[in-house]
Formats: sequence, structure tokens, C-alpha cells
Amino acid sequence: MGKGLKMVEKKRKFFTKSMIIYELRNVTGNPFVHIFGVGMPVLMSILITRMVVSEISDAAVAKMVSTSTFLGIGALIPLATILMGYSVMQAQDLEKGIPERLQLFGIKNSISICNRAVSEIIFMIGAFFIYFLAGICFIGIETPVFSGGLLYAVCIFIFSVFCFAMGHGLATLIKKFSATYCGVMVIYFAFMIFGGMMGMSYENMSGWMQGVAKLLPVTYFTRDFYHIWTGEPYDFMPMVQSFLFFGAVGGILLFAALKREEKK
Repeated sequence: MGKGLKMVEKKRKFFTKSMIIYELRNVTGNPFVHIFGVGMPVLMSILITRMVVSEISDAAVAKMVSTSTFLGIGALIPLATILMGYSVMQAQDLEKGIPERLQLFGIKNSISICNRAVSEIIFMIGAFFIYFLAGICFIGIETPVFSGGLLYAVCIFIFSVFCFAMGHGLATLIKKFSATYCGVMVIYFAFMIFGGMMGMSYENMSGWMQGVAKLLPVTYFTRDFYHIWTGEPYDFMPMVQSFLFFGAVGGILLFAALKREEKK
């Protein structure tokens, strides 16, 4: 009887070491996350900051601009590793019927999703470690106050959770690798454009573009997070509103996807 209860408890576990390692192998085997989630942010931060700083004579202003640019480009990591990488991999698995095969071995879809979420976070932490190491070595970013560094980590984590919800919702609703890949790539580059990472700053955008940019959290990572990073007074309300909007969109997509799965 005791052994039977232990077996039931093991089956109910949502997180297991073997499943996390399995999902982490799948994540690290995805070339998209290495290219767009690690390589591209590092190269962009180094190239853009050096191009901009070369035209600024004041050392203090140059350090401020380079740090602000670095913090903004860092938002591309969860976009690439989770929104794009996870959704594309999930759509590919759904297209091949892998969740159904796992269920034959007693591994429910919810367990697979939970372990994949943990593996995505582990990979993202590694990507940020490489990113900040490159920033310290090649860019010389400004040292944050404790509250600024903590808030940056919290905001990145919340943004990553919303990206995961949106990515899972899109992949489950579309269920096609090619269509999902096309959709998330459009979202990825749209965030870069409206977030001011493609050479056009928020101030130089037209009225409707500024309206869209205000709804995206990446805009505040790029434009305003330097003030939080250095401990300056800051009005958090516009940023909070953008997070709520992005979270609502991700939540609606996730809810629709779960409802569709329940009906199926």
C-alpha cells in the first residue's frame, strides 16, 4: 500500500530532473535560440553602442547611452528564446504528434509544458550571463543600484512569462511549424522596430507608431530603464500599463488555446 502511494505521488510530480534535462536538450538543440537569443543581442549591443558612442565626446553621456542601449537590447533575449524559440518548437512537436506519443507513456501535456518552462528559464539565465559578460568586457556598462538591478531582473522575468503564454497560445492555435515561425518572426521584428532598436528612436516616430510603442514593454526597456537602473525617480505607471496590455494579450491567447484543447 505504501509503495502504491509513493508511485502515485511520483506520477503527480510536475517537475522531474529527467524531464527537465530532456526538455533542456530540446531547447539547446534549437538553432533559432542561439542565433536570435544569444548571438544577435550580443552583436547588436556591441556594434550599436560603439557606433553611437564614437560620435559622443562626453564620456559620461557616452556611458549613459551605451548602458541604455544595452538594457533595451537585452529584452530581445526572452523574445527570441521563449516567444520565438518555444513557440516554434511547440508547433513542430504538435505537427509531428509528439504530445500524443508522450501521453502513451503517461506523460501529460501539462507536465511537459511545466518542465519545458523550467528549461526555457535555465537557458535564458545562461543567455543573460553571456550577454552581461559581453557588456562588462566590451561595452563597459554602468553599475546599477541594487533596486535597479533587481527591478530589471523582475521585469525581464515577468516579460518572459508573458512571452511564454503568448508563444504557447500561438503554437497551439496555429499548430503548423511554418505558419508559427512566420508569425513569431513578424512579432519579433515588430518589437524591434517599435521598441527603437532598428535605428528609429521613439521621438522620431510618427503619432500612430508612438501609440503602438507605448503598448509594448520593450519600449520602456530601451527608452526609460536607464533611470531605474541608476536609481533615478521614475513614473512606473506607463510601463505597468504596457505590461498589463501585453500580459492580457498573452493570457487571452493562452486561454483560447487551452479551451480549444479541452474541446478536442
